[in-house]
Amino acid sequence: MSGSKAWIAGCAGHRLSADEKAFFAAERPWGFILFGRNIHAENQVRDLVAELKEAGGRASTPIFIDQEGGRVQRLRPPLAPSYPAPASLGVVYGRDRRAGERAAWLQGRLLALDLANYGINADCLPCLDVPVAGAHSVIGDRAYAMRAEDIATLGRAAADGLVAGAVMPVMKHIPGHGRGNADSHLDMPVVPTIRAELGQADFAPFAALRTLPAAMTAHILYTDIDPVRPATLSPIVIEQVIRDEIGFDGLLMTDDMSMKALRGDIGELSALAITAGCDVVLHCNGDMIEMRKVSSAVQPLRGKAETRAAAAEAYVRHRPGIVDEAALRAEYASLVGEFV
Repeated sequence: MSGSKAWIAGCAGHRLSADEKAFFAAERPWGFILFGRNIHAENQVRDLVAELKEAGGRASTPIFIDQEGGRVQRLRPPLAPSYPAPASLGVVYGRDRRAGERAAWLQGRLLALDLANYGINADCLPCLDVPVAGAHSVIGDRAYAMRAEDIATLGRAAADGLVAGAVMPVMKHIPGHGRGNADSHLDMPVVPTIRAELGQADFAPFAALRTLPAAMTAHILYTDIDPVRPATLSPIVIEQVIRDEIGFDGLLMTDDMSMKALRGDIGELSALAITAGCDVVLHCNGDMIEMRKVSSAVQPLRGKAETRAAAAEAYVRHRPGIVDEAALRAEYASLVGEFV
């Protein structure tokens, strides 16, 4: 990891171009992320992942993906099975708590098996956002349940399933996207709720899972905490809420800096995110002009950020135990059958 810079990069297509190979070799992003545009066929995905790890300079280079179930699944049939949305696990949990918790663990473990088939070792899961009535539907059924304590229980089970399969879990969107009044891919959500209420509900699942290795920020303006800067760019939110109140001391990565919730030069925004306290900047769209700006704005990992990154990488280095995949899939189907 020595020399890796404080950013996670996307790439443009199914394989790395010569320009991308040269750029990544020189600029050494700490990790990479895959999207639908990068996924075509089994061997193609494996080859791309191998190229990215080679560019990262080590076998443990984190290769991230958003593989939640429901609407958010980058790998889809025939490359990987479809899974129900996280809210479906909440329905099972509402009927039978032990069954719901077991189903969440199994979904995490099966996702890890799917990802390991391609060499992908980090999943942006669990989504710990607490939904509220009237909020934008961007979270919706991506939330496990409506109550913070249920979300924490199911999120922990899913994360434990990933870890059992040597896949790094990334909880999101800290400190909470559930009240957002807009889709941050398109605009800046504004949450005027008072801090005390946020602390009792929205922050609670993240506090319960604060020992997870990594978390992704929310591009949300919490006006009662910082009326000027969204969480990703706010030293107040990061220091006072995420680090102190929630108690999270793992690797803090931004949500995608190219999302339209953030306005301005992407290089300047990336520098602001690092200055605010984020450890790593996430840039997803694979645009070379933007990537050059992001890479120029960040520095090699050092200090606490380097320590946190090393601790997160440790999650992908262990060898998972041998499992009976067919038995796990059969058990999972028996618990969530109506949703499969």
